[in-house]
Amino acid sequence: MAFDRSIKIAPSILSADFANFGQEIRAIEAQGADWVHVDVMDGHFVPNITFGPPAVKAFRPHVSTVMDVHLMIAPVDPYIDAFAEAGSDIITAHLEAGPHIHRTLQAIRAAGCKAGLSLNPGTGLEDVAYLLDLVDMVLVMTVNPGFGGQKFIASQVDKVRRLRQMIGDRPIHIQVDGGITPETAPLVAKAGADVLVAGSAVFKGGSVENPAPYGENIRAIRDAAQSGLQSA
Repeated sequence: MAFDRSIKIAPSILSADFANFGQEIRAIEAQGADWVHVDVMDGHFVPNITFGPPAVKAFRPHVSTVMDVHLMIAPVDPYIDAFAEAGSDIITAHLEAGPHIHRTLQAIRAAGCKAGLSLNPGTGLEDVAYLLDLVDMVLVMTVNPGFGGQKFIASQVDKVRRLRQMIGDRPIHIQVDGGITPETAPLVAKAGADVLVAGSAVFKGGSVENPAPYGENIRAIRDAAQSGLQSA
C-alpha cells in the first residue's frame, strides 16, 4: 500500500444495506471508492454494536482496495490479532480506549497491519506527538463515535490543521470521520486531511440494484475536497 496524499474517499459500510454487504462493497468500489471503511463498535466504548472479526473476514473477499478497520472498542489489545487475521489492511485504535496506546500501536504493526490512531472530538493533540513514529494514520473524529448520520463538529477543523503541522513530512495519513458531505469536505481537505470517511453521504439515493448514485455522491465529495485543496 504505497503512500500518497491524494484525496481518498472511504465509504463506511455502516450505512450500507446489511442484507447485501458483499454486493454493496463491490458496488462502491466500482463507483470509485478508494478504501472500504469498517466501523467496529462494542456497545461499551461506544453506545452501539456492529461487527466482529467473523464479519470482517466475510467482507474481505469482496474488498479489492484497502480494508480500513476502525476499532471503537475497549479493550483493544486482545482483539488485534483476530482482526488482523480477518484481513484488515489498516487497524485504527482510539487513544482513549486504554492506558497503553503505545503498546497497542506496536501490536497492530507486529500483526502485519498499518496502524491508525483515532481521537475523539474532546481529545487534544498533546499525547499524539509521542506516538507519531508508530502510526501510519491519525483519524480525527468529527462527530462523537457510535452512530452514523450525526452533525459535523466544526471545531475539529482546527485540530486537523494543527495535526498537519505536527506531522510535517512524515508519511502519515490524516483521516476524518463524521458528517462528511460535499459541504464539509473542502474544510477538512484544506486543513490537511487526505482520507475522508463518509457513510450516509455516499449511500443516499442508491442501492445494489441502482449503484450509480453512489458514484455521483463519491465524485461530489471528492470534487469538493479537491476544491478545498486548491484554495489552501
